[in-house]
Amino acid sequence: MRHILTPQDFTVSELDELFNLAADIEANPKKYANACRGKKLATLFYEPSTRTRLSTESAMLNMGGSTMGFSDASNSSVSKGESVADTIRTVSCFADIAAIRHPKEGAAMVASQVSGIPVINCGDGGHQHPTQTLTDLMTIRSLKHRLNNMTIGLCGDLKFGRTVHSLISAMSRYEGIRFVFISPDELKVPDYVIEMIDEKGIPYEECIRLDDVITRLDILYMTRVQRERFFNEEDYIRLKDFYILTKKQMRKAKNDMYVLHPLPRVNEISVEVDSDPRAAYFRQVQYGVYVRMALILTLLGIRVNEDGSVTEQPL
Repeated sequence: MRHILTPQDFTVSELDELFNLAADIEANPKKYANACRGKKLATLFYEPSTRTRLSTESAMLNMGGSTMGFSDASNSSVSKGESVADTIRTVSCFADIAAIRHPKEGAAMVASQVSGIPVINCGDGGHQHPTQTLTDLMTIRSLKHRLNNMTIGLCGDLKFGRTVHSLISAMSRYEGIRFVFISPDELKVPDYVIEMIDEKGIPYEECIRLDDVITRLDILYMTRVQRERFFNEEDYIRLKDFYILTKKQMRKAKNDMYVLHPLPRVNEISVEVDSDPRAAYFRQVQYGVYVRMALILTLLGIRVNEDGSVTEQPL
């Protein structure tokens, strides 16, 4: 039984295979239209989500499978006090694979330890968000044609942003990567992330002003300041508009510097930037569907042959 709890659950070579499969899905969608016929995906979302939940469900539906689950914990037996472990044990009787999002770090790991089906971590608190990271990697690879030798700027909420933590960890495995962390002091990258890249000898710098570094970036990863992670409203209001990427700033950037964002966007990217061909955040959403289709096939042990026939290997 295989799960994905962090991007490190796949080796770099396995990630290459996954992205090659996602690229083939993008190029030949009809070939995969019946790959998961008869299979069921359970989406267990204990906190709000639009893109991740719908992208995961779309991935299954695109391959002829079906979906079930809940998008609000109050609509499930969780409201009666049921534990994550008991929920996943129950769901294992109904579905072939499960995707879980939970506000507490480690919830997906708890689920995987007792689950009878593969578990996909779709975000656990401020810890990891591996499916978004796979989406980010696929997007960068598709746009830049590589995942090495580049300078990546991460801007905004670097303290609570699980997508940021996952991406830093994943990109740290590729050669020639340099990080630029752009944030106010209150939202700096956590110490454990800094310790990890220090151990690997990966160069990085921390700064406050985006204008000071934008000319040097190959990728700019913007994030929103997350209201739901703050303990008081006053701090959130003070920091929520600290960064707003504008058309004027984009004029300073390289012609092939792409802007990514895990979405939802609030104010941190001006809508005037949307028309810039380097604004890749909506293309990023589409790549997320292809990656999740590839991930579901991989975890279920399903291989799609050139003629569209399916070979299923026992888990």
